[in-house]
Amino acid sequence: MNNHGPSFGIGFVTGLRSMTATAALSWAASLGRTRFGWIPGGPRPRALATLAAFGEMAGDKMPFAPDRRIVPSFLARLAIGALGGAALAEQDVSLLGGAASGMAGAVLGTLLGRAARGADTRTGLDWTRALTEDALAAGLATLLVRRSRIIQRA
Repeated sequence: MNNHGPSFGIGFVTGLRSMTATAALSWAASLGRTRFGWIPGGPRPRALATLAAFGEMAGDKMPFAPDRRIVPSFLARLAIGALGGAALAEQDVSLLGGAASGMAGAVLGTLLGRAARGADTRTGLDWTRALTEDALAAGLATLLVRRSRIIQRA
């Protein structure tokens, strides 16, 4: 039986916070837990990706932050979700199957995250929702990296 959970999960994180998923992939690569050897996992790329994730979390709360559903943002989330889904695909899941699961997770994360969050962060409740989304994305990304286990690279 194929386990698409990690692939779908990293896609879902991508839909919530794309740079958090990118940082998670760098951390997974540093631990040898991706199916690709070319994902940068050294200390500098990992630090840059982690800083980008924190920057995205801060920038997301600004009034000028673009909607995650605009075409460039949505396409970027699909691409990162596909890459992440393939990279974290379990051994019994094909790279294409992992990519498809990652994209599906990215679509769901993008749409559900936006629906649950709302359009802005003008009130205390809006900020609470935004910070909850940050915590969910970071927590799920951490769990996925910790639980990933890749034996063979493509």
